[in-house]
Amino acid sequence: MSRVLYVIVCAAGAARDVGRLVGLAQDAGWEVQIVATPSALDFVDVPALEEQTGRPVRSRYRKPDEPKPPRPDAIIVAPATYNTVNKFARGIADTYALGLLAEAPGLGIPVVMLPFVNAALAGRAPYRRSVEELAAEGVRVVTGDAGPHAPGPGEDELDAFPWHLAVSALGGPGDAKAYNAK
Repeated sequence: MSRVLYVIVCAAGAARDVGRLVGLAQDAGWEVQIVATPSALDFVDVPALEEQTGRPVRSRYRKPDEPKPPRPDAIIVAPATYNTVNKFARGIADTYALGLLAEAPGLGIPVVMLPFVNAALAGRAPYRRSVEELAAEGVRVVTGDAGPHAPGPGEDELDAFPWHLAVSALGGPGDAKAYNAK
């Protein structure tokens, strides 16, 4: 039986290629549900992602008459923006995506974050504190060798964005060594 992975995608340039992450996760045995922040909807190809996953891309809480989505067994946030990292660390739940993240550590749901943040933002004390606080709660923040990209939108870094690291950090759904936040 496959397990459910929520991929929370944020509004960053790398979001255009989130289908690569979906494919890697599916190859590792995960059933993928995309959750986009409202701003990320402008960065992704919603119909292509829905075809790839066989599920609707979600960006808001469901209405009472809509079917309840399956509970995630794990969550990957990629690309994670400066805003999302800081709001997650502060417990701010002003979007559906952040509401899911706010509850995940308390529910024992493993969370892996793959930030797409420029060096000017990553060097700021609020961001560094947020990463440390999230790690202390069991959230795995992975960046790869490159780390933050140069100040600006990071267009030169898009093709090299290390999607594979997020799936590797989580492990597969049947992997006895799969990452577990608790």
